[in-house]
Amino acid sequence: MPVADARALGEPLEAGDEADGQVAVAGRLVARRGQGKTVFADVEDRSGTMQVWATLDRLGEQGLAVLAGAHLGDIVGIRGTVVRTRRGEVSVAADSVDMLAKSLRPPPDRHAGLTDPETRYRQRYLDLMAAEDVREQFMMRARAIAGVRRFLDSRGFIEVETPALQPIYGGAAARPFVTHHNELDRDLFLRIATELYLKRCIVGGLEKVYEIGKDFRNEGVSFKHNPEFTMLETYEAFADYDDVAAMLEEMVSSAAIEATGGTTVPWKDGEIDFTPPWRRVRLVDALQETSGIDVMAHPDAASLRQAMRAAGLDAPDNAPWPKLVDGILSQSLEPTLIQPTILMDYPLELSPFAKRREDDPRLVERFEAFCGGMELANAFSELNDPDDQRERFAMLQADRAAGDDEAQPADEDFLIALEHGMPPTGGLGLGIDRLVMLLTDRHSIREVILFPAMRN
Repeated sequence: MPVADARALGEPLEAGDEADGQVAVAGRLVARRGQGKTVFADVEDRSGTMQVWATLDRLGEQGLAVLAGAHLGDIVGIRGTVVRTRRGEVSVAADSVDMLAKSLRPPPDRHAGLTDPETRYRQRYLDLMAAEDVREQFMMRARAIAGVRRFLDSRGFIEVETPALQPIYGGAAARPFVTHHNELDRDLFLRIATELYLKRCIVGGLEKVYEIGKDFRNEGVSFKHNPEFTMLETYEAFADYDDVAAMLEEMVSSAAIEATGGTTVPWKDGEIDFTPPWRRVRLVDALQETSGIDVMAHPDAASLRQAMRAAGLDAPDNAPWPKLVDGILSQSLEPTLIQPTILMDYPLELSPFAKRREDDPRLVERFEAFCGGMELANAFSELNDPDDQRERFAMLQADRAAGDDEAQPADEDFLIALEHGMPPTGGLGLGIDRLVMLLTDRHSIREVILFPAMRN
């Protein structure tokens, strides 16, 4: 049984008492003391640590020799009775000891821990072995993901699986990883997003779908980027981006409660409160407030580039207008968004799959949610007009021809699907790794991915 369950049996006992019946626990030997006829050892599993009390009278010479001769790091199995010793320590009084696996290398120092980040990320098993808080962090990640699933399942969403190997990649602005299928004799791409396949499910009538899975983007590594990362995408027919925003607030706050016990979590020197409702502001207004630049008053790249440089912002010579707007966001606005904030109504050029606003066709019904100074989620009232979508693809192909290698290719099969009719739909993409960063007060994505990408 788990160590924590065995300990629970001993909590009601008075000093010197024994619980009824036998238990069997197993785990890694993390401490040992005593010699001669009595040996005390600490055995640890995922649920906690428990003392083993081994005596010559109960074990005999052979059994005691197994424990006395074990090394720290060995995996041992103990059968015995739960007792509370005269000193008040809940323990297993061992009746048998079995060596289950030998550790041929010394374990990490449990007091000093692992301090070298390279070792922690490359040999995560040592990091998990050495630090209880690291194990708890990844268990918290699992609880958060389970909470997201429960939330969506309770709202009638269906979890589906879409191809990770795709003939045409799409759904985001990114460079893909390319591989080759020998039997089909064709190149395929690791998906950069699940969006276009999930929308095909909406066309087919599933109406509420989601997928939690890996996406792959052949881009740089940073504190918030890893080439392989976990995304949640949801699509709901007959909903728009306002509906999605309300759902996002409830879902994240619910996941926070599931993972941490509350909606307020520590973050750096302060805290983050996920309690709905979150602050909402138009993107163009927020950009002007922090940078002094009205991006809609500078409708071409040259004009916007000049305004950015006058404001002291980096503005690359060859960057198109959408990349420049994104540059203002990342340089002047994003770092200031610590509490959950939803930026609404993006310029059309930044959003190839979002529906235009009826009151201002220069803008689309899109929001991005930010928290902790980084993007957490992205959502649209999805474009369901195939003619408009075809024009957007044409815009992207012009960007590709102009040298933008992150502009996605046109997907004719997806256009055919839209021509069969897709209902009005609200779509959401939520970065699971970044959510876990926020919930665990970790400030690098490598901290919350068990085995992050590393250089040789």
